[in-house]
Amino acid sequence: MKIFKFIVSKIFLRKAILGIGIMLLLCMANYITFTAARSVLSTFQGYQETKYVNQEGVYIANLDPDSPIDMGIIDENRTQAVYDYLNSNFKYAFYTDGFMVAVPNSDDMKVSLGYMNEQYYRLNEFELSQGTDLYFDYQLDGEIPVLIGKGLSNTYPVGSTIEMEESVLGRPLTLKVQGVLKQNAYHSNFYALNSKSYYNFSILFPVNEEFINHASMDIQFNGLMDIILLDASKEEIASLSKVIKDNLVLNFNFFSQKENYDYFNEYYLHSLKIILITTVILLIVITCLSVWNALVSVRLMLKDFTINLLVGLSYSKLKRIFYVYFGMLSLVNVALISIFTAFNRYGCWLRKDATFATYGLFCLIGMDWLALLLVVVSDIAIGIIVVESMLWKIKKVPISLGVLQ
Repeated sequence: MKIFKFIVSKIFLRKAILGIGIMLLLCMANYITFTAARSVLSTFQGYQETKYVNQEGVYIANLDPDSPIDMGIIDENRTQAVYDYLNSNFKYAFYTDGFMVAVPNSDDMKVSLGYMNEQYYRLNEFELSQGTDLYFDYQLDGEIPVLIGKGLSNTYPVGSTIEMEESVLGRPLTLKVQGVLKQNAYHSNFYALNSKSYYNFSILFPVNEEFINHASMDIQFNGLMDIILLDASKEEIASLSKVIKDNLVLNFNFFSQKENYDYFNEYYLHSLKIILITTVILLIVITCLSVWNALVSVRLMLKDFTINLLVGLSYSKLKRIFYVYFGMLSLVNVALISIFTAFNRYGCWLRKDATFATYGLFCLIGMDWLALLLVVVSDIAIGIIVVESMLWKIKKVPISLGVLQ
């Protein structure tokens, strides 16, 4: 321990400002590496999740950003006319988020509601941890089967009922828990693949044609914004756009998921490239500064090294000491990043933010752990370069020269 303290204080921290500066830069580089890695992993998950709509003949609705919304014109009859046309001429997948509601639960979280039709449910292949698949041939005046998130499963196990006093149907509803989604189930944004919302505190409603016809105009109108047309042609889409224009006075675009990917890549990949290039440059600079600082310190402390080598300090032991130091430095950085990330994750629970509340070991989810692993790999690479450079410098100088010095 004494020789370890001596070498750390006299070699790595000989120039205190430079030594501390390198530690801070390494911490910064580690955090940038962690952020970039997690963003890439989240984007990959987005691609994997949305590949089901990346098919020929599948188009996703999107309100033209230059089309103003006049809510004075839009009413239930006009919206229903659009759905009548959809039901008669298209096969489509419907999903929309509802309002946050107060449903009693053990974590006192607000609960998000989601509404989806059978086509959307089949396309997404929701994974359940408990229960059975949803069915869509229910009657509105009876119990409505629903899926719930992991966070609600303790309060509402499979087979239990949930009473809702207010609903999009304008009357109280009785919901029956049909199944529980797997932990940290999520859905990604079609246009920002690295952005996702979690279902841990969600209730997912199965929507059939009768449900849509009796639902409030808000659900009907919002559902049009991301409606997915299946097996559609350009001519059919043009006809639907005209129906929407005639009834709602809105211009809708219908893009394939490939076009959405291209839009995302145009803006996101450019930013990601900048982050990755910055990270690589920063890591190279930190590595060079660490090597330079170490080599300068070795030259200044050559006499001390020589004396210690003469009295029994071996090169292998010296190598172990160097690696232990860099291992400790990496451990501190990874711990700081882990604590910061865990605090952000836990902050969603403190804020009662049901959309982003997640479960994980020490509040970290799988994506976080993989990103931390990449940080450790980068630190190992830096440590090997610095340590081997120092040993090369020490071994290059004959012991006899060290004694003369």
